[in-house]
Amino acid sequence: MGRAKEIILKVIPAKIANEFVKKHHYSGKVVQNSKLHFGCFLDEKLHGVMSYGSPLDKRKALALVENTGWNEMLELNRMAFSDYLPKYSESRCIAISIRLIKKNAQHIKWILSYSDGTQCGDGSIYRASGFLLTKLEKNNAIWEMPDGNKYCHLVFSNNQLPALKYKKPKNISSFAFLKSIGAKKTEGFQLRYIYLIDKSCKITVPILPFSKIDEMGAGMYKGKKITLADRK
Repeated sequence: MGRAKEIILKVIPAKIANEFVKKHHYSGKVVQNSKLHFGCFLDEKLHGVMSYGSPLDKRKALALVENTGWNEMLELNRMAFSDYLPKYSESRCIAISIRLIKKNAQHIKWILSYSDGTQCGDGSIYRASGFLLTKLEKNNAIWEMPDGNKYCHLVFSNNQLPALKYKKPKNISSFAFLKSIGAKKTEGFQLRYIYLIDKSCKITVPILPFSKIDEMGAGMYKGKKITLADRK
């Protein structure tokens, strides 16, 4: 574990977290739904941020685990770390953040997160942190705008910033609108992971073996295609 053990996690203001995410996350974008932000400090300086909040489509997310109340789950929707942090920092920080949530927000029963196998990676950090793989599919959600920026189509459905730069009429679907402005779908995969804080909870969807990632050719690490087998 090395120096990763020296990392200290603190709750930080959204302004500080968002500034860091914009600078260090591969997308350069924050998630407007983020409400809880952990700062990862080493040598008394901020070198990582993890942001939790509600999913974009919360109603569908709640159905993934039986009898989930409206306020009983969170999505880990942004992780951004600088290269200053040592190996194993991500998995250690996830573990600490979950312990803090379990201690201070005992109504939270489980955590949802998605891995972007189109631009970033297949979720090796989540697997190392005890998350379960519950979905692996071709990614039809990420679209590249004419200006080169990439957004999930849901931000247009929900009229969320920064999608407001592209004003979608109310009488047209998100997909039709995206095509009309010359946006293009990106090719790749999306992987969905779930971590049960309350181990008595029951996931309602199939739990997939990690080997499925190589079977579907969905392996990716730091934006480059690579199999799980090749990383061993």
